[in-house]
This record gives sequence, C-alpha cells and structure tokens, in this order.
Amino acid sequence: MAVIELAGIARVFHLGDSVVHALDRLDVSIEPGEYVAIMGPSGSGKSTLLNLLGLLDRPDAGSYRLEGRDVTTLSPDEQAAVRSRRIGFVFQSFHLVPRLTAAENIALPMMLAGIPAAERAQRVTQALKDFGLDQRAGHRPDQLSGGQRQRVAIARATIMQPAVLLADEPTGNLDRATGDDVINLLEALNQRGMTLIVVTHDAKIGARAKRQLMMEDGLLKSDSGRG
Repeated sequence: MAVIELAGIARVFHLGDSVVHALDRLDVSIEPGEYVAIMGPSGSGKSTLLNLLGLLDRPDAGSYRLEGRDVTTLSPDEQAAVRSRRIGFVFQSFHLVPRLTAAENIALPMMLAGIPAAERAQRVTQALKDFGLDQRAGHRPDQLSGGQRQRVAIARATIMQPAVLLADEPTGNLDRATGDDVINLLEALNQRGMTLIVVTHDAKIGARAKRQLMMEDGLLKSDSGRG
C-alpha cells in the first residue's frame, strides 16, 4: 500500500482579478521508504504541494490518502492529530523555539502528544546521542551552530517516528559542507526505512534522491519513478 496517494489534487489561489492554479490535477503515489525530491522553479507549485502533503493546507479538489486513509475529509483537529504523529517537518530556517534548550525542543512533539515524562526523557536522551548532540542538550538555539540547529530540528521531526519526513530546502541556510552533513543524516534515516520527501531548488541535492518529481506551473512535468 502506498504511504501517499494523491488523486486529482487541485489548489487554486485568487490574487486580485487573477486566478492562479498552484496545483492542477495532480496524481502522485509514493511507496513506503521512498526517497523523493520535489523540484522546479520558483512558483512551480512545489511549496504548495509540500504544504498539502504536510496537512498545512487543504486542496480545492481531489483526494489525499495517507497510509490508506483519506485525510482530506478530516476535521482540522483530526488533521492536527495525524500531522503530529505521522508527519515530520524539517524547514530551511529550523523553526526551533528560542527559549527552549535542544533537549526541550526535541521533546516538544511528545509533550504535545501527551507521552509520559519518563518515556520522553528516555527517547530524548537516545535522540541526542543518535544525532551527536549529547554535549548540547542544555544549549538554546542561539548557542548552537547552524548545523547543530538543523540536527536538533531533524531529531524533533523524527522523535514521533513518523511515516513521512518532509524537508523543505533543508540545507538552504547552511554552507555546503554542513549541508552535506545534514543530507547524509536525512539519507541515513531513509535507509532505515523512513519515507523522505525533500523540496529543493538545488539540482545536486535533487539528483541524490532515488526519484525526482519536476513541477512547472502547478503541473507535474516529469516523474523519474514512472515507466
């Protein structure tokens, strides 16, 4: 069973008198454990697609099935529950809570999900170790390097063991060497079975994915996984 199945997905924005078809009749199926890059020029629809996949936005038409469940029919509260447990996010600008330490940022999704404190502590300790952050547990984001902040963000995104990890330009604010470290980390998670979807305008990063979806003017122009 596909982890993600989009059928006839459309998203329309009204800007003044003009109508923008940000996504136009999109059909995409992604299998568990795939490594997919969503690529295309600015305005091609890749960010809109990412927002829909992450349940941060709703389509105007079509259906989105996540792990076999049509999530387009869910209420906002039901979508939020699915998002918190089954979808992980990694953003270009980290989106860490400034006043929280690295350990507290990683624990946040579990706290919101009501996971008991003892289990939270155990999982955070393991995550800090796995991501090479043992010595940074008590540091706030402003005391961390860009690479360390992105590792905290990835640890937070994966602490709930989601079905899908969505990464939006994950190396955009990092130098090339640090960016390569972050991509290697994401790829290691994918190799352990996590479905990884990366939105990028960087052709080198896109080429590392096993499958490339090329977007243009809201349409899927090519899919290297087809045929």
